[in-house]
Amino acid sequence: MSANLKYLSLGILVFQTTSLVLTMRYSRTLKEEGPRYLSSTAVVVAELLKIMACILLVYKDSKCSLRALNRILHDEILNKPMETLKLAIPSGIYTLQNNLLYVALSNLDAATYQVTYQLKILTTALFSVSMLGKKLGLYQWLSLVILMTGVAFVQWPSDSQELDKELSAGSQFVGLMAVLTACFSSGFAGVYFEKILKETKQSVWIRNIQLGFFGSIFGLMGVYIYDGELVSKNGFFQGYNRLTWIVVVLQALGGLVIAAVIKYADNILKGFATSLSIILSTLISYFWLQDFVPTSLCSSM
Repeated sequence: MSANLKYLSLGILVFQTTSLVLTMRYSRTLKEEGPRYLSSTAVVVAELLKIMACILLVYKDSKCSLRALNRILHDEILNKPMETLKLAIPSGIYTLQNNLLYVALSNLDAATYQVTYQLKILTTALFSVSMLGKKLGLYQWLSLVILMTGVAFVQWPSDSQELDKELSAGSQFVGLMAVLTACFSSGFAGVYFEKILKETKQSVWIRNIQLGFFGSIFGLMGVYIYDGELVSKNGFFQGYNRLTWIVVVLQALGGLVIAAVIKYADNILKGFATSLSIILSTLISYFWLQDFVPTSLCSSM
């Protein structure tokens, strides 16, 4: 049974990662009449959906008893304010990261985004060494160097890119800076969250509820600061359509899937699933979205 859950969670992770990247990219570049949906509001809605899903999971674990659910939430969240406040730091960083991913996919093709975003493996390793005291072997450091080299080759300008430099260099730079910042924030927040999980005995679902609570607050602050005028003019759900809701649900599903993978599988298989997602995203980006064209540099790697 555990083996089935392991491979099921990995399969769902591949599907979720690939689908989120492609649908988010498509939704941010699709030209439609009227205003485009605001990424800041989409982040908030995703956090609220994640909270609802985690509450349902805690309700299921408490044998579908509302009294038991209320007791667990009261004891684990309200009665432990310092433990809850610890999640404010990674929550704020995750909120920033989620907004940056929308910016990145608005300015980069799905394949380039997927490969460049794998630099989070390097940042996670560096933060793990500095914050958790982990030690990496020679082959692990060598793998990280190869990863950095691969990302550098992906960003190497091709002849076609040189021709369109005046038109696209600005947006590509914005997308690259957004995804690099997301890599650092992802590495720090992930290691910080891992540190908290190992130091306490609270369930992953409770921790996700705490993350979602602070994420919603930080997200609403972002909506007010950056898009408050647009929201007051056209409404909170301006530009939302069926595709937007798919993106929001997939983003909310991400945190739950990662938790399931950590519980039933391991980080090595998780990395394999992510690599498979990159391949699928590249193929679909080339054949379906047609926003990625392999260059001679890519074909020689």
